[in-house]
Amino acid sequence: MNKLETRLLILMFIEEGNREKRAQFDAMGIGRGQYTSDQKAYAIEKAKSIGVRATSRLLYVPRRTIQRWLRAKGIRVKRCPDWVYDWAYWRRKRREKWERIISYRK
Repeated sequence: MNKLETRLLILMFIEEGNREKRAQFDAMGIGRGQYTSDQKAYAIEKAKSIGVRATSRLLYVPRRTIQRWLRAKGIRVKRCPDWVYDWAYWRRKRREKWERIISYRK
């Protein structure tokens, strides 16, 4: 199995898990366009663990709706999980390092 096939397989498994979570979320509803309290609780717990934007993409619920539910409960959730901020910090540091190295060569 080559690298491309491996990536496609991983993406397929991730998407399968996402479909299952979305189906579980949809099964909690009544199908009339209104969200039940169970759906809201599920979305709030997901937002706490993976962030508002990721929850919005995962459950196909507008981001502002999830934020409104969180504000109503008095819960403050960052846009992204903590690891994203750390990752961005170290990426910026790496870029700065390579820019310095390249500028020395000139």
